[in-house]
This record gives sequence, structure tokens and C-alpha cells, in this order.
Amino acid sequence: LPLAALLLLSPARAVRQARRPNVVLILTDDQDVCLGGMTPLKKTNALIAQMGITFVNAYVPSALCCPSRASILTGKYPHNHHVVNNTLEGNCSSKLWQKIQEPYTFPALLKAMCGYQTFFAGKYLNEYGAEDAGGVGHVPPGWSFWYALEKNSKYYNYTLSVNGKARKHGENYSVDYLTDVLANMSLDFLEYKSNFEPFFMMIATPAPHSPWTPAPQYTKSFQNVSAPRNSNFNIHGKNKHWLIRQAKTPMSNSSIQFLDDAYRKRWQTLLSVDDLIEKLVKKLEVNGELDNTYIFYTSDNGFHTGQFSLPIDKRQLYEFDIKVPLLVRGPGIKPNQTNKMLVANIDLGPTILDIAGYDLNKTQMDGMSLLPLLKGDKNVTWRSDFLVEYQGEGYNGSDPTCPGLGPGVTHCFPDCVCEDSYNNTYACVRTLSASWDLQYCEFDDREVFVEVYNLTADPHQINNIAKTIDQEILEKMNYRLMMLQSCSGATCRTPGVFDPGYRFDPRLMFSNHGLRARRFSAQFL
Repeated sequence: LPLAALLLLSPARAVRQARRPNVVLILTDDQDVCLGGMTPLKKTNALIAQMGITFVNAYVPSALCCPSRASILTGKYPHNHHVVNNTLEGNCSSKLWQKIQEPYTFPALLKAMCGYQTFFAGKYLNEYGAEDAGGVGHVPPGWSFWYALEKNSKYYNYTLSVNGKARKHGENYSVDYLTDVLANMSLDFLEYKSNFEPFFMMIATPAPHSPWTPAPQYTKSFQNVSAPRNSNFNIHGKNKHWLIRQAKTPMSNSSIQFLDDAYRKRWQTLLSVDDLIEKLVKKLEVNGELDNTYIFYTSDNGFHTGQFSLPIDKRQLYEFDIKVPLLVRGPGIKPNQTNKMLVANIDLGPTILDIAGYDLNKTQMDGMSLLPLLKGDKNVTWRSDFLVEYQGEGYNGSDPTCPGLGPGVTHCFPDCVCEDSYNNTYACVRTLSASWDLQYCEFDDREVFVEVYNLTADPHQINNIAKTIDQEILEKMNYRLMMLQSCSGATCRTPGVFDPGYRFDPRLMFSNHGLRARRFSAQFL
């Protein structure tokens, strides 16, 4: 073609590309939904939830930062992306992750295959920036603009990788407070980006992760707030696996004071996230881009503050740790909706690629596109269950503060209540169907412990009904769990136990408990 013809073609192509929707994903760190985690976010509620859809049954397949974030990026369950905990040895931002998974994340596909300009700011993966994995010079494929936090969440005194170059920040609020820095960098991107390509932004805040440092203007907020005293607060976790049973009940006054203080500070840190959302939405509006932009708001995992006498953490199989907020607004989404479908963070990648027009059959993702739900499609067939899986972290030596507990435990509090251990390794089928709201879990421990909860009758998961539930349901759940633990791609989306299309062959059951337990260790190789 002659040059004049090329010049005539290119603006039309640019306009066509610009009309494809933009996408913004805001990811908070450790924000629960079960214990009031969304309450402080009044502006976010008004600007996203009330203008769009709230998914009230949104979950993560692993209640820990790095495996969960890897699931968001890859659209895969942990047994398929092989990130099992927050350590390099657990594949968190390791060289192996960089080689095998990072090139196929949804942002990499958005940039390479869909022509999106992509922007990342905030916490990436907990071991990002580790010297043994390329340091902050490593910029993952798929990002046009990269402003990633070295290692884990902080609010001051941190290092950012700015497109592969280290930039250190101090403790001056006006220039260093990380949530505000992320807001400012996001606004700068929206000001100076190309207007000829659609964009994807991922903004991953430190809040409300420890050390829970609020902005100075919010240090006096929520003075009268304390952690919710719901029915599983400060009670003994009887009939649960040993890690829960070892918690001291009732908790000491100092533990309760500590968790109440943490709860209050978590809310204070979220006020800056609320400000970030407001600035971002206003900027999109001023730019004339809001109506063509999907905004997703979610968290990497939930949190607990005193449930079953565990002071504070995540990592457990219960609703408070695996359930997260998920709010979405955007083109074609009617305002003020709630959706009760069972959704998971492995669905975010497929959804965003679907929005961009990418053929999902070309991916290896385990999740499903939420786009039909966002558009209000009434004829969509949806899942009734999904997989939860976690491999416990522990240390070979005894915790020096709690020598009586022996080796293998970690994240212990001064009164020797530990939040994790090597054999806090479990897998669950979480089912939500027309007839059942059920969770079935198996542990890879000496007891091959099983926990089952009927959440219709027992929403706070106090009574483990493993010994009283119908044996046929137990067998079907055990079989379904084995199927899901070895699933990949489309096989992760087959009918659940209570679906009309479900097929169960008892001959395929493992009768030997030892065989059943061994599949945990095999899945993480």
C-alpha cells in the first residue's frame, strides 16, 4: 500500500481500538468481607457497588497472598500454577514461576495479543524483588508501566521497582505514604498514557495488611470500633483439626486488646484506599473514559480477628478467610445489583480477557468469564462448586517462644497460639447449589482429618458434621475433591455433586486412606 493509504488507515484502526473497553482492577491486601471489611469504604460503595454489581459469594482458592495473587494473574488453581505459599521455596515469584507462568498471565496476553497498554502499581507477589529471583530489575512480561513494591506490604520505608530501577521511599507522609503514592502514579498514567490504545490498570494497595499504618489524618478514626463479637469469636474450635484445637480459649485480655487495635487500624488504612478510588473515578470521568471502563474491586484473601480463638491472620479454610469482596461497574452493567452466583478469583483473568475480545479457548485457565453475569444473561449455566487448597508453612526448628509445641509450627503469638504449621495442609470442595450450602475439607495430617459444614444451618461453621452427614454425600464429596485436585482448564468446570449432569462412579473411589492422603503431596511437586 502507498504511504498515503497507510496514513488514512491508521487513525481508523486507532479509533476502533480505543473503543474497546478499558479495565481497572483494584486489589487490596488481606481485606475481609465477613467481618465488616467493606464498612469503612463509603465512597467505594457509592462509586462502584451502587453503580454496578456486588458478588456476595466471591471466594479465593487459597487464603494466602502469594498463591491467591498467582491465581488472579494466571486464572489457575494453585495445583496448576504451583505457587503454594509466600516463600521462594513455595514458588512465590521464583525463577520457575517467572519462566513457566509469568509469560502466560492475563496481562501478558492483553498486551501481546489484544493491543492493550498495561499499568501495574503496588504489591505484586510477596517475594518479588528477592535477589535470588532477579531483584527489582526483573519486570514481568506484559507490563508497559511497572511500579512494583519490593517484597511485602509496607506504608513507609520501602523500595519500588520503577520499570526495573530501584526507587527508595522514606517516611514523609506527603511523598512516601504508599497508598497515596499509588493513587498519584495512577492519575499520572491516566493523564499521560496513549489515547490510541485501550488500557488495563492493576492497582494493588498495601491496605489493610500489617503493619496497619494509617495516614496521619485518619489515626483518630473509628476510636470506638472493635472486632465483631460474632458467635465464633473467642470460642474453642471443638471437632476441628488440631491447629484450631490448640488455640487458648478464652483468649487473654492482651490478645483481645491486640486484635481490637489491629481491627481498628485496618479500617483506618482503608480510608486512604477509599480516597484513591474517588480520585481514580473522578479522573476517568474528567477524561471522558468512565463510561467505557470496567472497574473491579477485590481482595487477595479474607482475614480473622479472634474467630475460634485465633488472634489474627488468614490461611484457614473458613468463610472469614476465603471469602472476599468483589464489586464491578462498567459498560452494560446495571446499577445497584447483587449476584449470588459462586465466583472465584480464578475468574478475573478470563473475564478481563473476554472483555478485551480474546478467545478464551486459547488459554489454559481454570476459571470462567463473569461477563455473562455482568451483562445480566439469564440463560447462563454456572458452577455450583469450586476447590480450596492450601499447603501449610512451618519451620523445622521449634519456635523459641513456644518450645513445648515442637517443630513444624509458625506464626505463633506470645501466648503460644500458632496460626500455621506444615500439616495445616488441606483441600476443600465449597458447594453452593439450589439445595446445598456445604463445605467439605480433608487434611493431609496423621488423622486424615475431615471437616464438613452445612452453612445453611451453621453459617459460622461451629459444628463439624463429618461424623453425622449422610455417608453417600461424604463419598461423593471425597470423589469430587479428588477430581478437582487433578483438574486443569475445562475439567475444573465440570458439574458438581448436586448438579443435574453430575456422574458418580463408586468404583473409582479410593478406599485406602493412605492413598487418599498422599495425593496432597503429589499435587504440589
